[in-house]
Amino acid sequence: MIKIYNTLTRQKEEFVPIQAGKVGMYVCGPTVYNYIHIGNARSTIAFDTIRRYFEYRGYQVDYVSNFTDVDDKIIRAANELGITAPEVANRFIQAFEEDTKALNVEPATAHPRVMEHMSDIISFIQVLIEKGYGYESNGDVYYRTRKFPTYGQLSDQSIDELEVGASQRTGVEQSQKEDPLDFALWKKAKPNEISWDSPWGPGRPGWHIECSVMATKHLGETIDIHGGGQDLEFPHHENEIAQSEAKTGKKFANYWMHNGYVTIGDDDQKMSKSLGNFITVHEMIQTVDPQVLRFFMATTQYRRPIRYSEATMKEAATNLQRLRNTFDNLKFRLATAEKSLADDTKYLAELEQIEQRFIEEMDDDFNAANGITVVYELAKWLNTYLEKTTVSADILAKGEALFTQWLAIFGILFTSEELLDEEIEQLIEERTQARKNRDFARSDEIRDQLKEKGILLDDTPQGTRWRREA
Repeated sequence: MIKIYNTLTRQKEEFVPIQAGKVGMYVCGPTVYNYIHIGNARSTIAFDTIRRYFEYRGYQVDYVSNFTDVDDKIIRAANELGITAPEVANRFIQAFEEDTKALNVEPATAHPRVMEHMSDIISFIQVLIEKGYGYESNGDVYYRTRKFPTYGQLSDQSIDELEVGASQRTGVEQSQKEDPLDFALWKKAKPNEISWDSPWGPGRPGWHIECSVMATKHLGETIDIHGGGQDLEFPHHENEIAQSEAKTGKKFANYWMHNGYVTIGDDDQKMSKSLGNFITVHEMIQTVDPQVLRFFMATTQYRRPIRYSEATMKEAATNLQRLRNTFDNLKFRLATAEKSLADDTKYLAELEQIEQRFIEEMDDDFNAANGITVVYELAKWLNTYLEKTTVSADILAKGEALFTQWLAIFGILFTSEELLDEEIEQLIEERTQARKNRDFARSDEIRDQLKEKGILLDDTPQGTRWRREA
């Protein structure tokens, strides 16, 4: 039984899908005006890990994540680069796809774009106006926030608290509103700005309406899960609820999930472009193994903050290498394993106990930190079993299946490198022959030669095998 912490109710709840065996999941995607930084990647990786666990548990996941391809920041970037807003969006959508592929993120079932849904957005706004929730003002359209009775419930804020902050805002836009709390559904076009024709004149959509339209269009009027970064809880997700439920008269999302920030520095400052303390994924994966970054991000429980530093990345690399060594040890012993042994039943029972612990931990709000601890337990169990003189292929096959399936949930895929490293194998064979001939000087020379290249040798009763230095 999977339990999810629902931001809306501020408690863990049993996950009950709208349709048995299926999950409809909408996750707010990037505004594509630049490369994503690792703070942005946190959300992408967290919800990809959650999706993968749902699939491991047998659910069919309809996973929708949008691209915001029209926005003030995109328009600003277009002016700075001397290209059009669609060209900016296309450039950085391609970059996003390349970067997330390197991080082994599964493509979404659908990646809707705002520009492709303009007629849907206009129709949605028209319904809100007809129902009295929206109003036009000098070419802009606003949402009557006070008309929605539960506004503030998601972010746990009262309308009075929100009013104090809103009343301090000034400017032309505020003067056009009936109430300081009202937010934009449609923005009147400014000079030299990309726009679309509408019943209220040329303009473009407000930020919040876009996700309401794309989520309901692709997943229905009520969806199972809506996710995104903690910073989107207010006002973006709060406004999505107000718009969507005002239009449909139905609950918008049954479960709201928000991932924690990535922090950096001694003061644990949130990583963001506005603060200038960010590192892009595009830059980082030029020098860091993308699997290490993925492992670092995926193995923290999604609601918890992640502290980024060279030390935490180094720790992730070391832990990942240890798991890689276990995988290599297992593959090495499989080649000479017996089909089955008399004590298989005992070891299968132990594996089943480990498997049950993994499911229990991950069922508890996708607790990746506890889940990866069980993976380490499995690795330790496998390493101990592999020390036996004779091992069972049936046991190793079961262990390998669990090991690879669980690592895949965290986005980690190990492949055997032996076929790609014939030179290393030849040197090991030469060293083995040198040892047989008692030519220990040549044997040590080859070991040192390989060590200089980051290749470490392990002499085992079953022969010599190699691994890459962490």
